[in-house]
Amino acid sequence: MSLRNKVLITVIIVLAFLAGFILSSTRSNRTQAGRPPDTKITYGAENPPATSSGPEMQQAAPAAVSPDAVIKRKAIDRPAFPQFQKGMTYVTWDRVAYSKGFSDLSISKLSSMGCGYAAIITTWYQGDYNMTQVKPGGNTPTDESLVHAIEQAHKAGLKVMLKPHLDLIKSGCWRGEIQFSNDADWEAWFRSYGEFIAHYAKLAEDNGAELFCIGVELTVPATEKPEMWDTYVIEEVRKVFSGPITYAANWNEEYQNIAFWDKLDYAGLDAYFPLSEKDKPSLEDLRQGWKVHMEAIEAWQKKINKPVLLTEVGYKSSTGAAKAPWEHQQGREVDLQLQSDCYTAMLEAFWDRPWFYGMYWWYWGTNDRMGGSTDRGFNIQNKPAQDVVKEWYGKTR
Repeated sequence: MSLRNKVLITVIIVLAFLAGFILSSTRSNRTQAGRPPDTKITYGAENPPATSSGPEMQQAAPAAVSPDAVIKRKAIDRPAFPQFQKGMTYVTWDRVAYSKGFSDLSISKLSSMGCGYAAIITTWYQGDYNMTQVKPGGNTPTDESLVHAIEQAHKAGLKVMLKPHLDLIKSGCWRGEIQFSNDADWEAWFRSYGEFIAHYAKLAEDNGAELFCIGVELTVPATEKPEMWDTYVIEEVRKVFSGPITYAANWNEEYQNIAFWDKLDYAGLDAYFPLSEKDKPSLEDLRQGWKVHMEAIEAWQKKINKPVLLTEVGYKSSTGAAKAPWEHQQGREVDLQLQSDCYTAMLEAFWDRPWFYGMYWWYWGTNDRMGGSTDRGFNIQNKPAQDVVKEWYGKTR
């Protein structure tokens, strides 16, 4: 073989090696950009999702949204404000369930039963009530799966409220108890929380979500530090999200004491009011239960003069569901009729109030075969309560 041919072959081999190296690096970078945080958490006993897998918190930042996964919109065609919202909470505690075909099917069924809005949930965590860092967990939905769920909801004719949740890991603690003994820790927490919320506000804007919720049942932070909400949360969200925003206040000791309702568009209420002390109350008992609370709710609405959303409300399909609706502990017996009656009583109580602009039921899951006649939990799929919602959502409001 001539020297010239040997040189030519060597050059070809070197070029092929370099091309393979560059291609491999490009693929690796794309994979890393869309990779979810490899996080794990441990659940407390307060609210252990059935799909949770367990383990501990870590320090990773949120998964970056792949540019190819984001729906680019120059202008978002949002409905006129305010709009009545026939909503349902759509939730998973799984990293990728929102991106699966069974989730697409479940979303399509929401539209077919008259829902106009879906509140899509993602959950982050902190270790205890006095820890300052908010982080994703091992079952926090990836950004890519959230983007897919938003896209599928829009394809099904649903509008979307993106609603990030924060939960505590320590057993026996609740997000509303987050608090600190000094200003430095409060500021550190609000910076971390604000970054978490702004991340999802940007994702909501980039993907055309019609509504955004800036927080859920953070009783102590929301009532004791309203000025920090202005600085670290509301102002930052307004910079990246152009649609209406709300906050989901707890029914007890919170909704009446929020000082920043004037900075928001909708006033959100998680309406888990106790309705009866009976294990098996009648529909009339439940109607009377709402009369007890409605006077206070109307006085609050008149004071703040905002359209009201029930950002979360729901009942278990088991005995005692109306006693303490917020509790995840299920009653001893399946009671599908009680769940159905609780839905009916709530709809009757609120539907025609002029200040009332809709509700989001807790909850609808990614598997359309969830629920059913033996289930005692909050899920309404394949239960009589689903028919109640479909009937009422078929009405004009």
